[in-house]
Amino acid sequence: MPKPAPRTPARAAARLAAVQALYQHEMEGTAMPVLLHEFHNHRIGATIEDVAYADADIDFFDDLVTGAHARADEIDALIAGKLATGWTLARLDKPMKAILRAGTYELLARADVPVGAVITEYVDVAHAFFDRREVGFVNGLLDGIAKGVRG
Repeated sequence: MPKPAPRTPARAAARLAAVQALYQHEMEGTAMPVLLHEFHNHRIGATIEDVAYADADIDFFDDLVTGAHARADEIDALIAGKLATGWTLARLDKPMKAILRAGTYELLARADVPVGAVITEYVDVAHAFFDRREVGFVNGLLDGIAKGVRG
């Protein structure tokens, strides 16, 4: 069994950047190679309008973004399956979808990262965008997905 990957600031930065990239992809339809190039060369580790963007684990960032994109239908079906009756994926705002998609991908594809670490990390990302109620939603939905995909 592989050793669990450590929680690091570079991985936390990669998760936040991945959520931002997935959001941008949904908003603008930016092609994946262009999107990755933009983040590698102009966002990750850069200072934009006096805001310093942390250095991120680039390989991890790339895996999260390209993996979530490649498995979008499977991921969206898992998320939709955990929504309350009457709710659809279309009703969720785009930042929420980006957080849930990245977190779900990580739960599906990154067995090297413990479930608790995945959920905690995306709850932390959610705090950057949302209030307590929505943060709790991220926690509960990812926990439900984890139980289904990781047992």
